Amino acid sequence: MIITHRGHTPTIDPTATVAPTAVVAGNVTIGPGVRVLWGAVLTSEDGAITVGQDVLVMENAVIRARAGHDVHIGPSTLIGAHAHVNGATVGASCFIATGASLFPGARLGEGVEVRIRGVVQVNSWLDDGAIVPIHWVAVGRPAKILPPDRHDEIWAIQRDLDFPGTVYGVERGTPMTELMRQQSSWYEAHRHDTEV
Repeated sequence: MIITHRGHTPTIDPTATVAPTAVVAGNVTIGPGVRVLWGAVLTSEDGAITVGQDVLVMENAVIRARAGHDVHIGPSTLIGAHAHVNGATVGASCFIATGASLFPGARLGEGVEVRIRGVVQVNSWLDDGAIVPIHWVAVGRPAKILPPDRHDEIWAIQRDLDFPGTVYGVERGTPMTELMRQQSSWYEAHRHDTEV
């Protein structure tokens, strides 16, 4: 499905392929030779998504841009099944494995691998060729790559990266009732979407 959202209609190169059950919504530019497979979602929420040449977006991946956090995916990159790329910049020739998560403000250099269920936290940067092992977490600028059982050390770095401000535009400690009311109102814009 190709959707006009918030006044923007996706631009898809004629050599790209978007599966019938995939969703491409809003300010999204898909380059030549890109393949967007079944169930994948590329949605721009007041941001832009640019997908470079020969990128493969696997089944059920989610790519989301947001205000202040565009998504740029460099050429010859794989976005694995069930991966989540939110407001991140991904360099050329990267491998984002099944179930990996990249949060707003994340920046990956060229040839980075984020392996199965790896996480790159908000505002964390990885240099060219870095590898985030299976289930590990990259956090900080430059990123420190840590196993998930070192939560206290991860949190000591993550705390200052401002997850609530970066992702939701609120201060830490904002009540969930207020946060969800704000998010619900923001996503209500989809009520006015139109299929192309």
